[in-house]
Amino acid sequence: MSIHISAKKGEIAKVVLQPGDPLRAQYIAENFLQDAKLVSKTRGIFYYTGLYKGKTISVGASGMGFPSIGIYSYELFTEYDVETIIRIGTCGAYTTDLKVFDLLNVENAASESTYAKYAWGIEDDIIAPQGNVFNLINETAEELSLKAKATNIHSSDIFYRKDPDIPAIATKYNCMAVEMEAFGLFANAKHLGKNAATILTVSDIIPTHENISADQREKALKPMIELALESAWKLV
Repeated sequence: MSIHISAKKGEIAKVVLQPGDPLRAQYIAENFLQDAKLVSKTRGIFYYTGLYKGKTISVGASGMGFPSIGIYSYELFTEYDVETIIRIGTCGAYTTDLKVFDLLNVENAASESTYAKYAWGIEDDIIAPQGNVFNLINETAEELSLKAKATNIHSSDIFYRKDPDIPAIATKYNCMAVEMEAFGLFANAKHLGKNAATILTVSDIIPTHENISADQREKALKPMIELALESAWKLV
């Protein structure tokens, strides 16, 4: 048992899907896993373990931002011997070249954040997925006839900001979309020698203010969830 996760040793699988929202974790467990068991609910952050096509997979929330995913992914990797975390979440597009519902397989996460530097001495401001999960997700998407665009994304510490312009780092690395967790996850995995990837669904187009409505989200996120589960299944 770790500080922030109350599951017992052995109750969390080697591969974990990690949405930000605890209720999304609950939805995945209840609708996609068989015999799903709630193994942790400390601080209202739900973790479930169940079977997907006969293989044991866990799903649990990361919360929002680097501090939160930094804590949960670190404890999963170090306290529960998790080998692979696949973050699944939503993002805002910086460009109209992307459309709502588009599926992204993150190729690199760029950030101005000091998280990686001060946590692990990683000076890079752009970090790739760790291990071979990125390639596996691409292969799995093709098998499922899903279009998962490989792209750089901006991982930001900031949700609301005074300056409406695209941040310089996003321009520097041609980041097509923004979210708040992938860079921190990749930094932890890089430091610990673990595997990590991120799949995102575009939920907002920032220049046009177009977004996925609340009643569309369940349908919109289903391809991402299925892609993550099929990829995870191959890793178990």
